[in-house]
Amino acid sequence: MPNSPTARLSLSHATVAVRDLDAMLDFYCGVLGFAVTNRGTVGDEGEMAFISQDPAEHHQMVFVSGGPETEHQFVMADHMAFRTGSLDDLRAIGASLDEAGIEGVIPINHGNAWSLYFNDPEGNGLECFVDSPFHVAQPFADGLDLSADDAAIEADTRAKIQDDEEFQPLTDWQLAFRARLDGDQAEA
Repeated sequence: MPNSPTARLSLSHATVAVRDLDAMLDFYCGVLGFAVTNRGTVGDEGEMAFISQDPAEHHQMVFVSGGPETEHQFVMADHMAFRTGSLDDLRAIGASLDEAGIEGVIPINHGNAWSLYFNDPEGNGLECFVDSPFHVAQPFADGLDLSADDAAIEADTRAKIQDDEEFQPLTDWQLAFRARLDGDQAEA
């Protein structure tokens, strides 16, 4: 560990090499609700498109065409994750994926989050998730039935994780982790 103080970082955007820029934009904008903020050429043959859903972020993702094909791993080990605000949002995303004919959507209960895993048209792994009100040691994975109501999902999750030694309200874990980070910086 370095002995000098470090700056706090927050993830701003991801850049992804794509083969078919228009197909990717159709999926991310038409299915997931992103908007193109800018699009233009780069070099002699490439093109870049910047997309976002957040007015505070000019781009949350950048697609760059003309790059080499990449091989992708299983979606849970090689993916980008997007947080949403509620289980209803997650259900809406699931419905949108279903309407778009996206196959292989995997709903997972991680105890600390409820997630949908799937691939975009070029095989890039994606996760859309909503935080649960709990903290539990990771990794944890169980099935998730989004047809159940919010209270049932929360009660089912609590029942499955409440005996874990790290189980606690998410807000308590966040406060303890903030203190740990602040303590680490004060010691540096």
